[in-house]
Amino acid sequence: MVSLISHQSEAMSNTDHRPDRRAVIGGAVAGVTWAGLTPVWASAHELASGPISQSALNAVAARLDRDLIELRRDIHRHPETAGQERRTSELVAGRLRAAGLDVTTGVGGYGVVAVLHGSRRGRTIAYRADMDAVPPDGQINGGAVAAHLCGHDLHIAIGVGAAQVLARLRAQLAGSVVFVFQPAEESLTGAAAMLADGVFSQVRPAEIHALHCGPLPVGRFLVTPGYGLPGQDRGTVTLAGADASTRAARLAGEIGAIGTVPRPATSEDLERLVTALQTPSSPLSTFVFMQAQAVGAVVRLSYRCWPPNRYTEIRADVEHLARSEGAAADFPATPFPALVCSERDGHAIEGHLQRALGGDHVAAIEAAIPYSGEDFALFLDRYPGTYTFLGVRAPGAAVETSYPHFGAFDPDERAVGYGVRAMAGWLAARAGVTR
Repeated sequence: MVSLISHQSEAMSNTDHRPDRRAVIGGAVAGVTWAGLTPVWASAHELASGPISQSALNAVAARLDRDLIELRRDIHRHPETAGQERRTSELVAGRLRAAGLDVTTGVGGYGVVAVLHGSRRGRTIAYRADMDAVPPDGQINGGAVAAHLCGHDLHIAIGVGAAQVLARLRAQLAGSVVFVFQPAEESLTGAAAMLADGVFSQVRPAEIHALHCGPLPVGRFLVTPGYGLPGQDRGTVTLAGADASTRAARLAGEIGAIGTVPRPATSEDLERLVTALQTPSSPLSTFVFMQAQAVGAVVRLSYRCWPPNRYTEIRADVEHLARSEGAAADFPATPFPALVCSERDGHAIEGHLQRALGGDHVAAIEAAIPYSGEDFALFLDRYPGTYTFLGVRAPGAAVETSYPHFGAFDPDERAVGYGVRAMAGWLAARAGVTR
C-alpha cells in the first residue's frame, strides 16, 4: 500500500465498529478521542476562504457524534431499495427541518432538498447524499434481502450531520448550501428523476459535491482529480437458426474476452485493486470490464471502460463479432455517462483536506474503479464539483468489510464523524469563496 494506508494504533484495533454495538461515547470512540486516530484536525486553523474555523466545526460536530451514529444505525436497520425510500426520506426531512433548513420533499420520487442560508453573502453550493439500499441481485456474496452494503446509510448520516453543524454555525456561514438527498442511485435513475423534477429550479448551485465510502483506513480520504467512476453501456445480440443457443453461448464467450480486468475473486485481488487505484500508470489507467451472458439465443452484455471515449471502439468490436454470427448488436443511443471530476476541483479539495487533516491522510486517485458506476455523473455534467472517497476500513479488518456491495461490508462507524468534519469544512469554504 502507498502512504495513504498507514499503521493504526493498537488501541484502535480493539474498537467495535459494527452497527449493533455502541462504540461512540460522548466525543470519543471507545475511549479514544477523534484526534487520537492518526488524522489530526487543526485545533486553531482558520480556513482561508471564510470565517468558520475548523476548530469551531469540530467542536459542534463532537456534540453530534453519538446521535449521528444512532441515525446511521436506524437507517441501517430499515433498508429501502430504489424508489421505496419513504421512511428514510421522512426521517431525513424531519432532522433537517428541526435544524432550521428550508425542506422540500418528493423531488424525483422520495428525494429531499434542504436549503441552508448563511448570514453573510457568498455563493450557493450543493451537496448530494444517496439513500437507497442494495437489492439482493446487486450484492456480492450477500443475502436474499436488501441491505445497506454500499454505505448509503453512512452517507445520509454524514449529509445530515454536515447540515446540522453548519446550521448551528449559521451566523458565521457565508452563502448558501443546498443538501440533496437522492433516491434510486443503485438503479442509476434517481439523479435523472431529480433533475427532471427541477431539483435546482429555485436555488441554482455554482458547484455540487459528494462523498462515498471506500476500502481505505478509517478517516483517510482519496480525491479524484481527472478521474472518478466509469459509466455503463449495455447491449444485446439476438441469433437465429436451429443452433442459435449453442452459437449464442460461444458468442458470449468471445464478447466476454474483450474484457481486460476480471471481477475480484479474493481478498488479495481487492488489495491489489486498492493499491492500483493509488499508483500512477497502473494497469487500471485503461480497462474494459465486460460481462456477457447467453440466455437462449440472446446474448446480453454490459460493460464499463476507461477512458470513457473507448465506448465507440468497444461497440465496434462487439458488432464485428455479432456479424460473424450473421446477427447485429443492439445498443442504446448513448451509454450512461462516466463520472469524471475536473483536475482543478479535485486538487482544490485535496489542498483543503490536506490543510485540515495533514498531507499524510489525503491522496489522489490515479485510475478509475472498474466495477462501479454512479449517477452523480449526471449532476457533474451540469455543474462542476468533486467526488471524494472516505475510508471506512477498521484497523485489522479484511478489505471486504470496507468494499461496497460485498455481503461482508461492515464499515467502521467512526467514518461518519470524519466525513461530517471534512464535508462541513469544505462546503463552508466553497460557499465563502469570492470570484
